[in-house]
Amino acid sequence: MDLLFPVKWVIELILVGFHSLFGFFGLSPDSGLSWVLSVVGLVLVVRSALIPLFVKQIKSQRNMMLVQPELQKLQKKYKGKNDRESREKFAKEQMDLYKKTGSNPLSSCLPILVQIPIFMGLFFTLNDAQARKSGVGPMSSELAIQFSEASLFGARLSETFLTATTIQVQVMAGVMVVLMSASQFITQKQIIAKNQNPAVQNSQYMQTQKILLYIFPLIFVISGVTFPIAVITYWLTSNFWTMGQQFIVIRNMPTDGSPAYQARIDRLAKKGKLPKELQEKLDAEAAAKAAAEAEEKTQREQPKGKNRAKKDNKKKKK
Repeated sequence: MDLLFPVKWVIELILVGFHSLFGFFGLSPDSGLSWVLSVVGLVLVVRSALIPLFVKQIKSQRNMMLVQPELQKLQKKYKGKNDRESREKFAKEQMDLYKKTGSNPLSSCLPILVQIPIFMGLFFTLNDAQARKSGVGPMSSELAIQFSEASLFGARLSETFLTATTIQVQVMAGVMVVLMSASQFITQKQIIAKNQNPAVQNSQYMQTQKILLYIFPLIFVISGVTFPIAVITYWLTSNFWTMGQQFIVIRNMPTDGSPAYQARIDRLAKKGKLPKELQEKLDAEAAAKAAAEAEEKTQREQPKGKNRAKKDNKKKKK
């Protein structure tokens, strides 16, 4: 049995449902626009369903930020200990730390991983449509042919960069692949640049995130040339959704200590809308910082010896 059967069935149901809806409002069933909007509708349904997962992802990422100091202590504790027993203890204590704080190193990948079955289901649904085969659900052979042969700006939705019949289609597919990869990069870049506490920038977790920042877009560029235009449309729309979603989160719910957090405080203070609790927190932090600086200054000031003090007094009298 096809493991993607339920996924493909639901995808076909959503696609055909939106296709019928747009046909009801007057769009031609054969037009590429009708099917492209149906793919966009699929993205809206899928990403709306993933909002709870996205919220969980944000919480897990912030917990990962909070756990970094403890994790660095743990790494120093086992630094240079390469025997089997030490490695096992380190791994166990690390996992216990993750469980205790509710953090997950792979949290930033969850939305992408969850979408992979949907992406594959859409990919194979389109492949069946190219072969003029009916789907596993509401996608009849007639609709499959419409989906495969529908075109937008002269490009059939079933064409890829590699199978494009004209230079125009190849350019269009190439631009979409680049945009798909660039939007993925920009989304992750704004998280690292604006929504991370500088204190953990050099942590192992952040180093992993910086590596993934370049790996995922590279994967999309390499594999994107084999994606049908309909599939690229799905992924590109999904990436734009993610960019907007991240912008809202970073602007309104930034990580403590990050540049975005300070920018939000400045905006609220300028408008006179800084919450009382936040103002009290900032005042307490400022007082603690001032006290620490005063203590450090006091420790730096060396007491003068008696002879030195007498010489200073004589100079003052002269």
